[in-house]
Amino acid sequence: MKKNFGAKPYIYPQPVLIVATYGENGTTDAMNVAYGGIVNSNRLQINIGVRHKTSDNIKIKKAFTVGVADEKNLVAADYFGIVSGHDVPDKIEKAGMHVTKSKFVDAPVIDEFPITLECKVEEINQYGETLRVVAEIVNVCADESVLGSDGEIDPAKVGAISYDPVHYGYFKLGEKVGTAFADGKKLK
Repeated sequence: MKKNFGAKPYIYPQPVLIVATYGENGTTDAMNVAYGGIVNSNRLQINIGVRHKTSDNIKIKKAFTVGVADEKNLVAADYFGIVSGHDVPDKIEKAGMHVTKSKFVDAPVIDEFPITLECKVEEINQYGETLRVVAEIVNVCADESVLGSDGEIDPAKVGAISYDPVHYGYFKLGEKVGTAFADGKKLK
């Protein structure tokens, strides 16, 4: 028997995405975005409140980066979700993080996050107090420390975290339990 919970944002795993932007005056900002993910092979979508500094910056610059939050940087990632860039304009520095300007879009890459998607805005729609932003992924960069012997990203090395919207917890991801496009062939 299953229990019904109604309309809730319960999807597992739910990625912890850190969106970084530049403001009009070049200041950096970062925000923990709870609702976002891949919507096509080279597109992603984020949903953020209209009152955030990050929302203002995305409208101005039409670009942002998305850092994949990891266990090592959990405290900073959570901080980016509880402190507003309107109130603390230097929150990236206060979190002890460092940035490098993206070579592909007008947005900062937070150096400490193991994987970053560099994105160019294609579409912004407002629904009530929420913006839905669809962006093209123009580059993905990964720290060499998370690459496997094949030169590709090794999920076990990333230490990515997932958000639990029910109990407000973070969980580490990484154990391989199957092989995509192969295990299902057992049922053929």
